[in-house]
Amino acid sequence: MSTLEETTDADRVSRSADVKVWDIAVRLFHWSLVTAYVLAWLSADEWDRFHNQVGYVVAGLIGFRIIWGLFGTKHARFSDFLYRPSTVLQYLRDSVVGRAKRYLGHNPAGGFMVIALLLSLIGVTVSGIAMTSDMFWGSEWVEEIHEVFANVTLVLIALHVVGVIFSSYEHKENLVKAMFTGFKRRLSN
Repeated sequence: MSTLEETTDADRVSRSADVKVWDIAVRLFHWSLVTAYVLAWLSADEWDRFHNQVGYVVAGLIGFRIIWGLFGTKHARFSDFLYRPSTVLQYLRDSVVGRAKRYLGHNPAGGFMVIALLLSLIGVTVSGIAMTSDMFWGSEWVEEIHEVFANVTLVLIALHVVGVIFSSYEHKENLVKAMFTGFKRRLSN
């Protein structure tokens, strides 16, 4: 058997042990939002026109994600990953001691983070749009709100990255790879 055949067979065995979780729309949304937010953050206070345009891209992406969260595929829907606060807290407690249940889609903490990030990004975009309107042009308090939401979003992003790393380690799976490929390991029975 040639090396090519062995690799192909190994890939087939590996792929059969995996299941498609993240559809292309979720993955494109995720990495587009990462790119747009980084560009918006880097261009703040320097390139106003570019910053504003990227902000509108972020707003469009959020609008898409809300629609996809209501009508998209199973693991993209909010109904698949919205949990009671008590469930989120229990998941975090279990995770700290290494006993957290593994989820195929978002775990309770990940689902909470999706909502927290979306709400924070809505705050960033609404305040950003308000800053460019005639009504609030030059209003310092609107700019301060915009900056607060931008900073809260940065903190949430940092927590998200830490959570992804921790969960990847805890459950022995590469969640970053899954967000590129769309595939995760099947749940054990």
